[in-house]
Amino acid sequence: MNTTYSPTASTKTRALVINALFIALTLVATMFINVKLPIMSNGGLIHLGNVPLFIAALVYGKKTGAIAGAFGMGLFDLISGWGAWAPFTFIIVGAMGFVAGLIAEKVPGKRVLVYSLAVVVALIIKIVGYYFAEVILYGNWIQPVGSIPGNFLQVTLAGIIVVPLIGRLQKQAGQK
Repeated sequence: MNTTYSPTASTKTRALVINALFIALTLVATMFINVKLPIMSNGGLIHLGNVPLFIAALVYGKKTGAIAGAFGMGLFDLISGWGAWAPFTFIIVGAMGFVAGLIAEKVPGKRVLVYSLAVVVALIIKIVGYYFAEVILYGNWIQPVGSIPGNFLQVTLAGIIVVPLIGRLQKQAGQK
């Protein structure tokens, strides 16, 4: 019997759909669930785009986390008037998703602690990455310090939302 069904093609299609879904969720959460901060001369944005990013990374792994973060938030920058930030966001948030997913995949131990560690490492990547991105964009070593509290709040809030939910989401996704 000749059939067109291929388990490999089905797996690739599933991965493609999941990646596209998390790119869209990250873009939408960044674009529509945000607050622009008036405290810095360069502005700043607190958003919930990190929530789907962390869900993607912790449930589906490092590749999906990197893709969701890099493309979801990178696209936000491109279409929202933050275009100068897009290359930095692509690298920084892609790295956040990759490393958070890598930690979730490879580090043994109690899952809540592992996921919390993943969020903390992603927080460090975000703070350090955007600090140096601002140094490059603004040519100033002092001004970027003002963005650290917003970045800290943004990732911490996402971690508080996501870490307790991950166990349930993984059960529904048929994992662990």
